[in-house]
Amino acid sequence: MESPSQMFPFPLLSTPIESNYRACTIPYRFPSDNPRKATPTEISWINLFLNSVPSFRERAASDNTVADAPAKADKFAERYTEILEDLKKDPESHNGPPDCIMLCRLREQILRELGFRDIFKKVKDEENAKAITLFAEVVRVSDAIEDVSKRVENLVKGIFAGNIFDLGSAQLAEVFAKDGMSFLASCQNIVPRPWVIDDLDKFQSSWSRKTWKRAVIFVDNSGADIILGILPFARELLRCGTQVVLAANDLPSINDVTYSELVEIIAKLKGENGKLVGVDTSNLLIVNSGNDLPVIDLSSVSQELAYLASEADLVVMEGMGRGIETNLYAQFRCDSLKIGMVKHPEVAQFLGGRLYDCVFKFN
Repeated sequence: MESPSQMFPFPLLSTPIESNYRACTIPYRFPSDNPRKATPTEISWINLFLNSVPSFRERAASDNTVADAPAKADKFAERYTEILEDLKKDPESHNGPPDCIMLCRLREQILRELGFRDIFKKVKDEENAKAITLFAEVVRVSDAIEDVSKRVENLVKGIFAGNIFDLGSAQLAEVFAKDGMSFLASCQNIVPRPWVIDDLDKFQSSWSRKTWKRAVIFVDNSGADIILGILPFARELLRCGTQVVLAANDLPSINDVTYSELVEIIAKLKGENGKLVGVDTSNLLIVNSGNDLPVIDLSSVSQELAYLASEADLVVMEGMGRGIETNLYAQFRCDSLKIGMVKHPEVAQFLGGRLYDCVFKFN
């Protein structure tokens, strides 16, 4: 489905958009706070975005699709830093007060105004190519697990391992630049259960009792995340008779996979018979979510996604941006799963967990 035109509220939210839905999970401020003074939470989050500026500037400076990229990258860093410092002094400046959606949007707007469309394109392409070579082996290992509950747990751990590839986290961007990341090593290093939010047992029980008619999965990052984490999970749902709708971003943002990239990835993974390692893909749909950020406000999604989601009975919000920093407490009129790894100390502190802890919230 092509680029979205009209935008609509996500139809499966169980509460009216205008009164109860709040996309952002962590409250940066309360009504009693001084509107002209930044709260400690606002300052800590602004600092988190400040810490990521050098890695974004470095990626932008090396973007050879943009003329004078190094000078424009410096301009981006200067302008974004200036706005963030303004927000510290006066949270109502720049149409504040800030939240994670606003801070992401400001960053993307500045990059796009300077002509940067996709500063992570090179690393995304490299990681997609690597992950594609590993896909068949990952699903072979999964298929060999006869016990359904254990197979589901293995697939879930694969999602967490893949979700580590996140260049929006300053710490992970630094590690990745130095060493790259091994998917198999990541699988073995998942924080042991119980996780900070751990409804895996409930999910395994539901999986064994019923087949979902249609699942909508909001996907996150390129590379190992989508190819070795989400797609084996989606493939297992297809095997069980579920129609799977993968909702991907309209425009590039950090290393998130876009709709057009996902179409290309699926085409490369399919065999000559159109199957994903033996599994029929006629029930696999890819849709443009209409989103252009690493977080998502479900009050506005593409018309195509709203239409396809209306009859779904499982919604999956994957990744820290879509399933933890936004929408962790969103309520749906159907089964829902929020799954992601905690990659910011500020999120870990809010949840009462550890850095690189796992969230698996099933309702």
